[in-house]
Amino acid sequence: DWMAAEFQAEEGVDLKSDAIALQRLKEAAEKAKVELSSSTQTEINLPYITATASGPKHLVKTLTRAKFEQLAGDLIQRTIEPCKSALKNAGMSVSDIDEIILVGGSTRIPAIQEAVEKFFGKAPSKGVNPDEVVAIGAAIQGGVLTGDVKDVLLLDVTPLSLGIETMGSVFTKLIEANTTIPTKKSEVFSTAVDNQPAV
Repeated sequence: DWMAAEFQAEEGVDLKSDAIALQRLKEAAEKAKVELSSSTQTEINLPYITATASGPKHLVKTLTRAKFEQLAGDLIQRTIEPCKSALKNAGMSVSDIDEIILVGGSTRIPAIQEAVEKFFGKAPSKGVNPDEVVAIGAAIQGGVLTGDVKDVLLLDVTPLSLGIETMGSVFTKLIEANTTIPTKKSEVFSTAVDNQPAV
């Protein structure tokens, strides 16, 4: 949005109405985000982004890490809410956390690492590649399930409550959200009317 707004202010052309230009903007934004994870500024250079009656237009902007963090500040702060929610659902506090492992490429953004460190009071672990964490976890879980890996306990939970639809389109909950799986629950339901042909 920032690049499109800057371009419109300078050139009077709304790039958001051009699907190809918008795609190029998104790709440039992703590239800038990656570059700003390891440097303090980057240049966004999109030649021939569009054309007007006066000729071709080019987008050339310098984006600093400080400006990027300002633009993404709200998003970065919103990443802390799921952490709070996960702790609450697990019945844990920040002091119960031994190590923080970040997952996904965006966790390389210094501002995200700083926000996580501020919330948890400790720096995130740098020992695992954020792009490989899920695959490593799946491999460990596979080893646990086959019996090849011992002395490791990985617990998975249901992210949502599970249940069935009963009379009157009412959701009847059987398994609560955040229940450790595998689990089993049974409940007896009767038909609503005599000789009911289906359940």
